[in-house]
Amino acid sequence: MNIKTVMVIGAGQMGSGIAQVNAMSGYQVYLHDLKDELVERGLNTITKNLDRQVKKERMTETEKTDTLARITPSTDLNNAKNVDLVIEAAIENMEIKSKLFSDLDELAPEHAILATNTSSLPITEIAAATNRPEKVIGMHFMNPVPVMKLVEVIRGLATTDEVYNTIEDMSKSLNKVPVEVNDFPGFVSNRILLPMINEAIYAVYEGVAKPEAIDEVMKLGMNHPMGPLTLADFIGLDTCLYIMETLHDGLGDDKYRPCPLLRKYVKAGWLGKKSGRGFYQYS
Repeated sequence: MNIKTVMVIGAGQMGSGIAQVNAMSGYQVYLHDLKDELVERGLNTITKNLDRQVKKERMTETEKTDTLARITPSTDLNNAKNVDLVIEAAIENMEIKSKLFSDLDELAPEHAILATNTSSLPITEIAAATNRPEKVIGMHFMNPVPVMKLVEVIRGLATTDEVYNTIEDMSKSLNKVPVEVNDFPGFVSNRILLPMINEAIYAVYEGVAKPEAIDEVMKLGMNHPMGPLTLADFIGLDTCLYIMETLHDGLGDDKYRPCPLLRKYVKAGWLGKKSGRGFYQYS
């Protein structure tokens, strides 16, 4: 299957990054969101990222211009009629994703693959909203997308080998490293990462140490580039809570129970860097 045109749904941090790497790799890209201002914000983020690459002499001004020319802004889902692949990077909500995939199934060409960038939700359940479950697959990019090499490629129950191989090859064309993962809550990355973050939050909750000390131990003792509590603030504590709840519900094991302190911070609106306060304060 030959992929030439991609629609990225969601122009936020993840979606804009996914659109950027696709456009840099020569694909025609629709960057889609619900409102013009959201798409414009995503395009501004991409432009700033590319400007930085030009300043560092990793890209020429012409390459930057050509990359931006390959991105078409979209607020009309009917543009899905023109694509070979959709990569959905919308909010982590099963009801919203199911409705979106049902609509895409009606609009996208018969040959088109429908991929989701979900970080924890079941691919098989998302695929069940369509009449083409064999063409639904997970493409879980890491944040920040232009920098991080990994893509978890997640098969749903019905995903065919042909579709998997197409997405594996396409991921490599984006200069990413695809890793095959089966459809379990949290996949590999978040099934391992989020319980570690949750345990770090328990260590704060129980008074084992202060956040700064916990992060220092993991950086200096375990050679992590960033402490788990700093990382949680960057991910967003609301997102961390949502993924922990997905793990807890999906696997039914109390070891995935979200720490009460995490719930308290989210209820207080302390969501991390994006709200100005989480385990640390941000100006």
